Amino acid sequence: MIVAGLLSVILSALFLPGIILRTKSIASGRKGPGIFQPYRDIAVLLKKDSVFSKTTGPLFRMAPAVSLATVICASFFIPLSRYGALFSFDGDFIFFSYILASGKFFSIIAALDTGSSFEGMGANREAFFSMLIEPAFFILMSTFIMATGSTSFKEIYENFTVTGNHIVIIFSIIGVLVLLQIALIETSRVPVDDPKTHLELTMIHEVMILDNCGFDKALIHISTYLKMAIYGLLIFNVTVPYNLGIIQQSAFLVLTQVLFAVTIGLVESFRARNKMNKNPKYILTVSAVAWIAFAIILIMTK
Repeated sequence: MIVAGLLSVILSALFLPGIILRTKSIASGRKGPGIFQPYRDIAVLLKKDSVFSKTTGPLFRMAPAVSLATVICASFFIPLSRYGALFSFDGDFIFFSYILASGKFFSIIAALDTGSSFEGMGANREAFFSMLIEPAFFILMSTFIMATGSTSFKEIYENFTVTGNHIVIIFSIIGVLVLLQIALIETSRVPVDDPKTHLELTMIHEVMILDNCGFDKALIHISTYLKMAIYGLLIFNVTVPYNLGIIQQSAFLVLTQVLFAVTIGLVESFRARNKMNKNPKYILTVSAVAWIAFAIILIMTK
């Protein structure tokens, strides 16, 4: 069962995009596409050949595959509650964070490799926002480490349970809020970015992949869906008690991922996208929320 985390990420990624679309359709009073429409679109892209500009080099061609590989590798370190991860060691959350960052790095340099000023603009913004949100993740993980005395995902979640501990419940609530915001920012969703916008001056992630098409663009979309499922699994691990049976945990996993997707859909339905100059302040606010949990654990350990 050490691959339970990986399997749950893959299975969740199959439904999350469709649930988000259905939520947005229902919220706006439209019939909308079916739950598997995102994968019908990917199936169409997979059948198409990739077209490369003469200005691009090998980095541009390898970036989509590298990005997908890094997301898959990152999922190897996420446990599913009592079932361990494929790989686990002290400080594995640091490796997890930076292997995801390496995938984003390749996406950024691929955008720069096109020689397009618009794609360079989007790469600049995405790198800046990722840099700003990174402290929030490490502050939150530092809080969990101080609360549990463990330094790996598996051990942290083994010692982190909401049952009968009001302080842990507070940490769980803050953890869900922070991880949800990190997921929205890292997967380029509202309120920081909008995957449906097509105005070059306000695009971030979408402008980075303007030169990608066909098979390569399908890999990029799959990477985004898997990354979204990874953050949903992280939220599950900080909210669901460790000592539940397999049936109960499976039910809670489905419920958590569905609520995660519905929340994203509702945010994109009822919240406007931030003005570009407001995004840095908004992202730094997420780190401030993580600092609250860190301050609480510091006070408790004195």
